[in-house]
Amino acid sequence: MKTIEHWINGAATPANSTRTAPVYDPATGARQADVLLAEAADVDSAVAAASKAFVAWSDSSLSQRVKVMFAFRELLVKHEDELARIISSEHGKVIDDARGEIVRGREIVEYACGIADALKGDFSDQVSRGVDVHNFRQPLGVCAGITPFNFPIMVPLWMHPIAIATGNTFVLKPSERDPSASAFVAELYAEAGLPDGVFNVVNGDKVAVDAILDHPDIEAVSFVGSTPIAKYVHERATASGKRVQALGGAKNHAVVLPDADLEYAANHLTAAAFGSAGQRCMAVSVGVAVGPAGDALVEVLARKAREVKVGPGSDVSNDMGPLVTDAARQRVVDAVATGAEQGATVVVDGRDLTVAGHEDGFFAGPSLLDHVTTDMKAYTEEIFGPVLSIVRADTLDEAIEIINDNPYGNGTALFTSSGEAARRFQRQVRVGMIGVNVPIPVPMSYYSFGGWKDSLIGDSPIHGAEGVRFYTRPKVVTTRWPETDGHTAAFNFPTSN
Repeated sequence: MKTIEHWINGAATPANSTRTAPVYDPATGARQADVLLAEAADVDSAVAAASKAFVAWSDSSLSQRVKVMFAFRELLVKHEDELARIISSEHGKVIDDARGEIVRGREIVEYACGIADALKGDFSDQVSRGVDVHNFRQPLGVCAGITPFNFPIMVPLWMHPIAIATGNTFVLKPSERDPSASAFVAELYAEAGLPDGVFNVVNGDKVAVDAILDHPDIEAVSFVGSTPIAKYVHERATASGKRVQALGGAKNHAVVLPDADLEYAANHLTAAAFGSAGQRCMAVSVGVAVGPAGDALVEVLARKAREVKVGPGSDVSNDMGPLVTDAARQRVVDAVATGAEQGATVVVDGRDLTVAGHEDGFFAGPSLLDHVTTDMKAYTEEIFGPVLSIVRADTLDEAIEIINDNPYGNGTALFTSSGEAARRFQRQVRVGMIGVNVPIPVPMSYYSFGGWKDSLIGDSPIHGAEGVRFYTRPKVVTTRWPETDGHTAAFNFPTSN
Protein backbone atom coordinates (compact mmCIF):
# COMPACT_ATOMS: atom_id res chain seq x y z
CA MET A 1 0.00 0.00 0.00
CA LYS A 2 1.38 3.38 -1.05
CA THR A 3 2.00 5.82 1.81
CA ILE A 4 1.74 9.57 1.14
CA GLU A 5 4.20 11.52 3.26
CA HIS A 6 4.59 15.16 4.22
CA TRP A 7 6.82 17.57 2.27
CA ILE A 8 9.05 19.56 4.61
CA ASN A 9 12.13 21.60 3.77
CA GLY A 10 12.30 20.42 0.17
CA ALA A 11 11.84 16.67 0.63
CA ALA A 12 9.24 13.98 1.31
CA THR A 13 9.24 13.44 5.06
CA PRO A 14 7.75 10.72 7.28
CA ALA A 15 5.58 11.65 10.24
CA ASN A 16 6.36 11.66 13.93
CA SER A 17 3.55 9.14 14.43
CA THR A 18 2.16 6.08 12.69
CA ARG A 19 -1.37 7.47 12.41
CA THR A 20 -2.76 7.21 8.87
CA ALA A 21 -6.00 7.74 6.98
CA PRO A 22 -7.21 5.80 3.94
CA VAL A 23 -7.26 7.39 0.48
CA TYR A 24 -9.90 5.77 -1.73
CA ASP A 25 -10.54 5.43 -5.42
CA PRO A 26 -14.13 6.73 -5.42
CA ALA A 27 -14.96 4.98 -8.67
CA THR A 28 -14.21 1.51 -7.28
CA GLY A 29 -14.50 2.04 -3.54
CA ALA A 30 -11.05 0.48 -3.12
CA ARG A 31 -8.47 1.81 -0.72
CA GLN A 32 -5.56 2.88 -2.93
CA ALA A 33 -3.18 4.57 -0.47
CA ASP A 34 -2.62 5.66 3.10
CA VAL A 35 -1.75 9.22 4.05
CA LEU A 36 0.29 10.04 7.13
CA LEU A 37 -1.52 12.18 9.69
CA ALA A 38 0.61 14.83 11.34
CA GLU A 39 1.14 15.39 15.01
CA ALA A 40 1.91 18.84 16.42
CA ALA A 41 5.60 17.99 16.13
CA ASP A 42 5.27 17.65 12.35
CA VAL A 43 3.66 21.08 12.13
CA ASP A 44 6.51 22.41 14.30
CA SER A 45 9.05 20.95 11.86
CA ALA A 46 7.33 22.50 8.85
CA VAL A 47 7.02 25.90 10.52
CA ALA A 48 10.66 25.79 11.64
CA ALA A 49 11.74 25.09 8.05
CA ALA A 50 9.49 27.87 6.76
CA SER A 51 10.73 30.33 9.39
CA LYS A 52 14.34 29.64 8.48
CA ALA A 53 13.62 29.97 4.75
CA PHE A 54 11.75 33.24 5.28
CA VAL A 55 14.92 35.10 6.24
CA ALA A 56 16.42 34.75 2.77
CA TRP A 57 13.23 34.48 0.72
CA SER A 58 11.69 37.68 2.10
CA ASP A 59 14.91 39.48 1.13
CA SER A 60 14.98 37.99 -2.37
CA SER A 61 14.44 40.24 -5.35
CA LEU A 62 11.12 40.55 -7.13
CA SER A 63 12.90 39.28 -10.22
CA GLN A 64 13.89 36.07 -8.47
CA ARG A 65 10.38 35.43 -7.17
CA VAL A 66 8.79 36.14 -10.54
CA LYS A 67 11.29 33.86 -12.27
CA VAL A 68 10.20 31.00 -10.01
CA MET A 69 6.53 31.72 -10.68
CA PHE A 70 7.02 31.73 -14.45
CA ALA A 71 8.84 28.38 -14.23
CA PHE A 72 6.16 26.96 -11.93
CA ARG A 73 3.44 28.08 -14.33
CA GLU A 74 5.14 26.32 -17.25
CA LEU A 75 5.45 23.11 -15.21
CA LEU A 76 1.73 23.20 -14.41
CA VAL A 77 1.07 23.39 -18.15
CA LYS A 78 3.55 20.61 -18.94
CA HIS A 79 2.13 18.24 -16.32
CA GLU A 80 -1.55 19.16 -16.69
CA ASP A 81 -2.65 15.71 -17.88
CA GLU A 82 -0.75 13.89 -15.14
CA LEU A 83 -2.07 16.22 -12.48
CA ALA A 84 -5.63 15.86 -13.79
CA ARG A 85 -5.37 12.07 -13.53
CA ILE A 86 -4.12 12.35 -9.95
CA ILE A 87 -7.06 14.57 -9.02
CA SER A 88 -9.59 12.32 -10.73
CA SER A 89 -8.22 9.16 -9.11
CA GLU A 90 -8.66 10.50 -5.56
CA HIS A 91 -11.54 12.96 -5.88
CA GLY A 92 -13.57 11.16 -8.54
CA LYS A 93 -14.30 14.12 -10.84
CA VAL A 94 -13.99 13.57 -14.56
CA ILE A 95 -10.66 14.33 -16.23
CA ASP A 96 -11.91 17.38 -18.15
CA ASP A 97 -13.33 18.85 -14.95
CA ALA A 98 -9.98 18.29 -13.24
CA ARG A 99 -8.23 20.05 -16.13
CA GLY A 100 -10.59 23.00 -15.73
CA GLU A 101 -9.69 23.18 -12.05
CA ILE A 102 -5.99 23.27 -12.92
CA VAL A 103 -6.50 26.05 -15.45
CA ARG A 104 -8.48 28.22 -13.02
CA GLY A 105 -5.83 27.71 -10.36
CA ARG A 106 -3.06 28.47 -12.84
CA GLU A 107 -4.65 31.88 -13.46
CA ILE A 108 -3.58 32.88 -9.94
CA VAL A 109 -0.02 31.79 -10.72
CA GLU A 110 -0.18 34.01 -13.80
CA TYR A 111 -1.35 36.88 -11.60
CA ALA A 112 1.60 36.15 -9.30
CA CYS A 113 3.92 36.39 -12.29
CA GLY A 114 3.00 40.09 -12.39
CA ILE A 115 3.42 40.60 -8.66
CA ALA A 116 5.93 43.42 -9.17
CA ASP A 117 3.14 45.64 -10.46
CA ALA A 118 0.83 44.69 -7.57
CA LEU A 119 3.51 45.57 -5.02
CA LYS A 120 4.28 49.04 -6.36
CA GLY A 121 4.02 51.67 -3.66
CA ASP A 122 3.05 55.35 -3.78
CA PHE A 123 5.23 58.46 -3.52
CA SER A 124 4.17 61.97 -2.53
CA ASP A 125 6.71 64.73 -3.17
CA GLN A 126 7.03 67.82 -0.97
CA VAL A 127 4.18 67.08 1.45
CA SER A 128 5.82 69.70 3.61
CA ARG A 129 8.89 71.81 2.90
CA GLY A 130 11.70 69.36 2.20
CA VAL A 131 9.59 66.38 3.28
CA ASP A 132 8.53 63.43 1.08
CA VAL A 133 6.33 60.43 1.90
CA HIS A 134 6.31 56.99 0.30
CA ASN A 135 4.90 53.59 1.17
CA PHE A 136 5.59 49.96 0.36
CA ARG A 137 4.36 46.54 1.45
CA GLN A 138 6.32 43.76 3.13
CA PRO A 139 5.56 40.06 3.69
CA LEU A 140 4.19 38.77 6.99
CA GLY A 141 6.32 35.67 7.59
CA VAL A 142 5.08 32.07 7.71
CA CYS A 143 1.56 31.69 6.30
CA ALA A 144 -0.63 28.58 6.27
CA GLY A 145 -3.48 27.22 4.18
CA ILE A 146 -6.13 24.68 5.19
CA THR A 147 -7.95 23.50 2.08
CA PRO A 148 -10.94 21.25 1.20
CA PHE A 149 -11.19 18.03 -0.78
CA ASN A 150 -13.41 19.36 -3.57
CA PHE A 151 -10.69 21.38 -5.33
CA PRO A 152 -7.39 19.76 -4.34
CA ILE A 153 -5.34 21.87 -6.76
CA MET A 154 -7.35 25.04 -7.47
CA VAL A 155 -8.11 26.25 -3.94
CA PRO A 156 -4.51 25.85 -2.69
CA LEU A 157 -3.37 27.67 -5.83
CA TRP A 158 -5.62 30.55 -4.81
CA MET A 159 -3.42 30.91 -1.72
CA HIS A 160 0.24 29.93 -1.88
CA PRO A 161 1.37 31.54 -5.18
CA ILE A 162 0.37 35.01 -3.94
CA ALA A 163 1.78 34.36 -0.48
CA ILE A 164 5.09 33.13 -1.88
CA ALA A 165 5.38 35.77 -4.61
CA THR A 166 4.95 38.52 -2.03
CA GLY A 167 7.87 37.09 -0.02
CA ASN A 168 6.21 34.83 2.54
CA THR A 169 6.82 31.15 3.17
CA PHE A 170 3.95 28.68 3.32
CA VAL A 171 2.67 25.57 5.10
CA LEU A 172 -0.24 23.81 3.36
CA LYS A 173 -2.58 21.38 5.11
CA PRO A 174 -4.60 19.80 2.27
CA SER A 175 -7.57 17.50 2.70
CA GLU A 176 -6.52 14.02 3.77
CA ARG A 177 -9.10 12.61 1.32
CA ASP A 178 -7.12 13.60 -1.79
CA PRO A 179 -3.61 14.71 -0.76
CA SER A 180 -1.52 13.55 -3.74
CA ALA A 181 -2.07 16.69 -5.84
CA SER A 182 -0.40 18.82 -3.16
CA ALA A 183 2.59 16.47 -2.96
CA PHE A 184 2.94 16.74 -6.73
CA VAL A 185 2.77 20.55 -6.59
CA ALA A 186 5.57 20.55 -3.99
CA GLU A 187 7.77 18.63 -6.43
CA LEU A 188 6.94 21.10 -9.21
CA TYR A 189 7.90 24.04 -7.00
CA ALA A 190 11.23 22.40 -6.27
CA GLU A 191 11.80 21.84 -9.99
CA ALA A 192 10.91 25.49 -10.63
CA GLY A 193 13.76 26.57 -8.37
CA LEU A 194 11.88 27.49 -5.19
CA PRO A 195 14.31 27.28 -2.26
CA ASP A 196 13.83 24.52 0.30
CA GLY A 197 11.46 25.39 3.11
CA VAL A 198 9.52 28.08 1.28
CA PHE A 199 6.66 25.67 0.49
CA ASN A 200 5.78 22.80 2.82
CA VAL A 201 2.93 20.28 2.94
CA VAL A 202 1.69 18.73 6.18
CA ASN A 203 -1.08 16.16 5.82
CA GLY A 204 -3.44 15.59 8.69
CA ASP A 205 -6.74 15.95 10.47
CA LYS A 206 -7.94 18.13 13.35
CA VAL A 207 -4.68 17.59 15.22
CA ALA A 208 -2.74 19.31 12.44
CA VAL A 209 -5.38 22.02 12.01
CA ASP A 210 -5.30 22.95 15.69
CA ALA A 211 -1.51 22.96 15.70
CA ILE A 212 -1.57 25.43 12.80
CA LEU A 213 -4.19 27.65 14.41
CA ASP A 214 -2.29 27.81 17.69
CA HIS A 215 1.29 28.02 16.40
CA PRO A 216 2.96 31.25 17.56
CA ASP A 217 5.21 31.47 14.48
CA ILE A 218 2.39 31.38 11.91
CA GLU A 219 1.25 34.87 11.00
CA ALA A 220 -1.76 34.20 8.77
CA VAL A 221 -4.16 31.35 7.98
CA SER A 222 -6.27 30.91 4.85
CA PHE A 223 -9.19 28.47 5.02
CA VAL A 224 -11.90 27.19 2.68
CA GLY A 225 -14.50 24.70 3.90
CA SER A 226 -17.83 24.45 5.70
CA THR A 227 -19.25 27.39 7.65
CA PRO A 228 -19.07 25.75 11.10
CA ILE A 229 -15.38 24.97 10.61
CA ALA A 230 -14.74 28.40 9.08
CA LYS A 231 -16.17 29.98 12.24
CA TYR A 232 -14.01 27.69 14.38
CA VAL A 233 -10.87 28.51 12.38
CA HIS A 234 -11.56 32.24 12.48
CA GLU A 235 -12.24 32.32 16.22
CA ARG A 236 -9.29 30.16 17.23
CA ALA A 237 -6.73 31.70 14.86
CA THR A 238 -7.67 35.30 15.61
CA ALA A 239 -7.45 34.49 19.32
CA SER A 240 -3.83 33.58 18.58
CA GLY A 241 -3.28 36.96 16.91
CA LYS A 242 -3.30 35.73 13.32
CA ARG A 243 -4.77 37.20 10.19
CA VAL A 244 -7.51 34.90 8.86
CA GLN A 245 -9.23 34.31 5.55
CA ALA A 246 -12.15 31.95 6.27
CA LEU A 247 -14.48 31.05 3.41
CA GLY A 248 -17.47 28.96 4.41
CA GLY A 249 -20.37 27.06 2.87
CA ALA A 250 -23.00 27.94 0.33
CA LYS A 251 -26.54 27.44 -0.88
CA ASN A 252 -26.36 29.00 -4.31
CA HIS A 253 -29.58 30.02 -6.07
CA ALA A 254 -30.18 30.44 -9.79
CA VAL A 255 -33.29 32.44 -10.67
CA VAL A 256 -35.00 31.75 -13.99
CA LEU A 257 -37.43 34.38 -15.27
CA PRO A 258 -40.20 33.61 -17.78
CA ASP A 259 -38.40 35.66 -20.46
CA ALA A 260 -35.27 33.48 -20.28
CA ASP A 261 -34.31 30.98 -22.95
CA LEU A 262 -35.35 27.89 -20.97
CA GLU A 263 -33.28 25.47 -23.03
CA TYR A 264 -30.19 27.60 -22.44
CA ALA A 265 -30.96 28.07 -18.76
CA ALA A 266 -31.64 24.36 -18.21
CA ASN A 267 -28.42 23.38 -19.98
CA HIS A 268 -26.38 25.58 -17.67
CA LEU A 269 -28.32 24.72 -14.53
CA THR A 270 -27.79 21.01 -15.22
CA ALA A 271 -24.04 21.46 -15.60
CA ALA A 272 -23.81 23.77 -12.60
CA ALA A 273 -25.83 21.47 -10.34
CA PHE A 274 -24.39 18.10 -11.33
CA GLY A 275 -20.86 18.87 -12.53
CA SER A 276 -18.25 17.43 -10.16
CA ALA A 277 -21.17 15.51 -8.59
CA GLY A 278 -22.33 18.78 -7.05
CA GLN A 279 -19.22 18.98 -4.88
CA ARG A 280 -18.45 22.63 -5.56
CA CYS A 281 -18.86 25.61 -3.25
CA MET A 282 -20.19 27.47 -6.29
CA ALA A 283 -22.52 24.68 -7.48
CA VAL A 284 -26.12 25.68 -8.08
CA SER A 285 -28.20 23.68 -5.62
CA VAL A 286 -31.41 25.74 -5.78
CA GLY A 287 -33.28 26.80 -8.88
CA VAL A 288 -35.87 29.53 -8.30
CA ALA A 289 -38.49 29.30 -11.04
CA VAL A 290 -40.44 32.54 -11.35
CA GLY A 291 -44.11 32.55 -12.39
CA PRO A 292 -44.99 30.61 -15.53
CA ALA A 293 -41.38 29.52 -16.04
CA GLY A 294 -41.84 26.79 -13.41
CA ASP A 295 -43.48 23.80 -15.10
CA ALA A 296 -41.71 24.30 -18.41
CA LEU A 297 -38.31 24.66 -16.71
CA VAL A 298 -38.76 21.52 -14.61
CA GLU A 299 -39.75 19.54 -17.71
CA VAL A 300 -36.55 20.53 -19.53
CA LEU A 301 -34.39 20.02 -16.43
CA ALA A 302 -35.80 16.52 -15.92
CA ARG A 303 -34.94 15.54 -19.47
CA LYS A 304 -31.42 16.91 -19.18
CA ALA A 305 -30.81 15.34 -15.77
CA ARG A 306 -31.66 11.91 -17.18
CA GLU A 307 -29.21 12.51 -20.03
CA VAL A 308 -26.23 13.07 -17.71
CA LYS A 309 -23.76 10.24 -18.20
CA VAL A 310 -22.37 9.04 -14.88
CA GLY A 311 -19.30 6.85 -14.52
CA PRO A 312 -15.65 6.77 -13.50
CA GLY A 313 -13.81 10.06 -13.94
CA SER A 314 -11.09 8.37 -15.98
CA ASP A 315 -13.57 7.82 -18.83
CA VAL A 316 -13.60 11.08 -20.81
CA SER A 317 -17.06 10.29 -22.20
CA ASN A 318 -18.66 10.69 -18.77
CA ASP A 319 -20.21 13.94 -17.58
CA MET A 320 -20.13 13.20 -13.86
CA GLY A 321 -18.09 10.97 -11.59
CA PRO A 322 -18.71 9.52 -8.13
CA LEU A 323 -18.91 11.23 -4.76
CA VAL A 324 -15.62 11.44 -2.86
CA THR A 325 -16.57 8.93 -0.12
CA ASP A 326 -19.35 6.51 0.68
CA ALA A 327 -20.43 8.80 3.51
CA ALA A 328 -20.87 11.63 0.98
CA ARG A 329 -22.95 9.31 -1.23
CA GLN A 330 -25.13 8.32 1.72
CA ARG A 331 -25.70 11.98 2.59
CA VAL A 332 -27.16 12.49 -0.89
CA VAL A 333 -29.38 9.42 -0.55
CA ASP A 334 -30.67 10.62 2.81
CA ALA A 335 -31.29 14.16 1.53
CA VAL A 336 -33.48 12.97 -1.33
CA ALA A 337 -35.40 10.63 0.97
CA THR A 338 -35.98 13.39 3.51
CA GLY A 339 -37.11 15.75 0.76
CA ALA A 340 -39.75 13.26 -0.36
CA GLU A 341 -40.90 12.74 3.23
CA GLN A 342 -41.28 16.48 3.74
CA GLY A 343 -43.44 16.93 0.64
CA ALA A 344 -41.09 17.66 -2.24
CA THR A 345 -41.77 16.00 -5.58
CA VAL A 346 -38.92 13.70 -6.64
CA VAL A 347 -38.91 14.31 -10.38
CA VAL A 348 -35.61 12.52 -11.06
CA ASP A 349 -34.27 10.05 -8.50
CA GLY A 350 -30.55 9.24 -8.65
CA ARG A 351 -30.31 7.31 -5.40
CA ASP A 352 -30.24 3.81 -6.84
CA LEU A 353 -27.77 4.40 -9.65
CA THR A 354 -25.38 1.51 -10.27
CA VAL A 355 -22.46 1.80 -12.67
CA ALA A 356 -21.68 -1.50 -14.39
CA GLY A 357 -18.27 -2.79 -13.40
CA HIS A 358 -18.08 -0.25 -10.56
CA GLU A 359 -20.78 -1.55 -8.25
CA ASP A 360 -18.75 -0.68 -5.14
CA GLY A 361 -18.03 2.88 -6.27
CA PHE A 362 -19.48 5.89 -4.48
CA PHE A 363 -21.99 6.78 -7.19
CA ALA A 364 -25.26 8.68 -6.98
CA GLY A 365 -27.03 9.96 -10.05
CA PRO A 366 -28.54 13.41 -10.55
CA SER A 367 -31.67 14.05 -8.50
CA LEU A 368 -34.23 16.77 -9.20
CA LEU A 369 -36.69 17.85 -6.51
CA ASP A 370 -39.62 20.13 -7.31
CA HIS A 371 -41.96 22.15 -5.09
CA VAL A 372 -39.27 22.48 -2.43
CA THR A 373 -40.07 25.04 0.26
CA THR A 374 -37.61 27.07 2.27
CA ASP A 375 -38.33 25.18 5.49
CA MET A 376 -37.40 21.76 4.05
CA LYS A 377 -34.02 20.20 4.81
CA ALA A 378 -33.32 19.88 1.09
CA TYR A 379 -33.28 23.68 1.09
CA THR A 380 -31.83 24.57 4.49
CA GLU A 381 -28.91 22.11 4.54
CA GLU A 382 -25.83 22.14 2.33
CA ILE A 383 -26.09 18.71 0.68
CA PHE A 384 -22.89 19.04 -1.37
CA GLY A 385 -24.00 16.47 -3.91
CA PRO A 386 -25.88 16.12 -7.22
CA VAL A 387 -29.26 17.34 -5.98
CA LEU A 388 -31.07 20.30 -7.55
CA SER A 389 -34.04 21.69 -5.61
CA ILE A 390 -36.65 23.81 -7.40
CA VAL A 391 -38.38 26.52 -5.38
CA ARG A 392 -41.31 28.40 -6.94
CA ALA A 393 -41.70 32.20 -6.74
CA ASP A 394 -44.38 34.45 -8.21
CA THR A 395 -42.17 37.44 -8.94
CA LEU A 396 -38.53 38.51 -9.22
CA ASP A 397 -38.93 40.50 -6.00
CA GLU A 398 -40.05 37.35 -4.20
CA ALA A 399 -37.09 35.43 -5.64
CA ILE A 400 -34.70 38.13 -4.39
CA GLU A 401 -36.34 37.98 -0.96
CA ILE A 402 -35.82 34.19 -0.85
CA ILE A 403 -32.12 34.61 -1.63
CA ASN A 404 -31.65 37.42 0.87
CA ASP A 405 -33.38 35.47 3.64
CA ASN A 406 -30.97 32.57 3.18
CA PRO A 407 -28.06 32.59 5.67
CA TYR A 408 -25.53 31.96 2.90
CA GLY A 409 -24.43 34.54 0.35
CA ASN A 410 -21.72 32.92 -1.75
CA GLY A 411 -22.89 32.92 -5.36
CA THR A 412 -26.11 33.43 -7.30
CA ALA A 413 -27.27 33.71 -10.89
CA LEU A 414 -30.13 35.15 -12.91
CA PHE A 415 -31.31 33.88 -16.29
CA THR A 416 -33.20 36.54 -18.20
CA SER A 417 -33.28 38.58 -21.40
CA SER A 418 -34.17 41.76 -19.48
CA GLY A 419 -31.39 44.20 -18.73
CA GLU A 420 -33.63 46.06 -16.28
CA ALA A 421 -34.31 42.86 -14.32
CA ALA A 422 -30.62 41.94 -14.32
CA ARG A 423 -29.59 45.36 -13.02
CA ARG A 424 -32.21 45.28 -10.28
CA PHE A 425 -31.18 41.76 -9.31
CA GLN A 426 -27.45 42.45 -9.05
CA ARG A 427 -28.03 45.57 -6.97
CA GLN A 428 -30.55 44.07 -4.55
CA VAL A 429 -29.29 40.55 -3.78
CA ARG A 430 -27.05 40.26 -0.72
CA VAL A 431 -24.56 37.88 -2.30
CA GLY A 432 -20.85 38.28 -3.00
CA MET A 433 -20.60 36.79 -6.52
CA ILE A 434 -23.33 37.21 -9.13
CA GLY A 435 -23.81 35.77 -12.59
CA VAL A 436 -26.16 37.10 -15.26
CA ASN A 437 -26.86 34.20 -17.61
CA VAL A 438 -23.68 32.71 -16.08
CA PRO A 439 -24.47 29.90 -13.61
CA ILE A 440 -21.11 29.61 -11.79
CA PRO A 441 -19.77 33.17 -11.49
CA VAL A 442 -16.25 32.41 -10.27
CA PRO A 443 -14.36 35.69 -10.81
CA MET A 444 -11.10 35.94 -12.71
CA SER A 445 -7.86 35.99 -10.73
CA TYR A 446 -7.68 39.79 -10.65
CA TYR A 447 -11.06 40.10 -8.87
CA SER A 448 -11.85 38.95 -5.34
CA PHE A 449 -13.45 35.60 -4.56
CA GLY A 450 -15.65 35.55 -1.48
CA GLY A 451 -19.27 35.57 -0.42
CA TRP A 452 -21.34 37.45 2.10
CA LYS A 453 -23.11 36.44 5.30
CA ASP A 454 -22.24 32.90 6.49
CA SER A 455 -20.22 32.21 3.34
CA LEU A 456 -17.37 34.46 4.50
CA ILE A 457 -16.38 34.65 8.13
CA GLY A 458 -14.56 37.89 8.83
CA ASP A 459 -13.84 40.36 6.06
CA SER A 460 -10.97 38.93 4.00
CA PRO A 461 -11.88 37.43 0.62
CA ILE A 462 -9.34 35.65 -1.54
CA HIS A 463 -7.75 36.19 -5.00
CA GLY A 464 -5.84 38.96 -6.71
CA ALA A 465 -5.39 42.31 -5.02
CA GLU A 466 -7.25 41.06 -1.92
CA GLY A 467 -4.68 38.28 -1.61
CA VAL A 468 -1.79 40.73 -1.94
CA ARG A 469 -3.27 42.88 0.83
CA PHE A 470 -3.86 39.84 3.04
CA TYR A 471 -0.33 38.44 2.72
CA THR A 472 1.47 41.77 3.17
CA ARG A 473 1.41 44.78 5.48
CA PRO A 474 2.15 48.41 4.61
CA LYS A 475 4.92 50.69 5.75
CA VAL A 476 4.79 54.44 5.33
CA VAL A 477 8.07 56.38 5.35
CA THR A 478 8.31 60.13 5.92
CA THR A 479 11.69 61.53 4.82
CA ARG A 480 13.56 64.80 5.23
CA TRP A 481 17.12 65.54 4.08
CA PRO A 482 17.98 68.87 5.71
CA GLU A 483 20.43 71.13 3.94
CA THR A 484 22.03 72.29 7.22
CA ASP A 485 22.13 71.26 10.83
CA GLY A 486 20.43 74.47 11.93
CA HIS A 487 16.88 73.12 12.19
CA THR A 488 15.23 73.04 15.58
CA ALA A 489 12.59 70.52 16.58
CA ALA A 490 9.11 71.70 17.56
CA PHE A 491 7.43 70.37 20.70
CA ASN A 492 3.93 70.73 19.23
CA PHE A 493 2.39 68.01 17.08
CA PRO A 494 3.97 68.23 13.58
CA THR A 495 1.93 69.73 10.76
CA SER A 496 2.70 70.45 7.13
CA ASN A 497 3.77 73.90 6.11
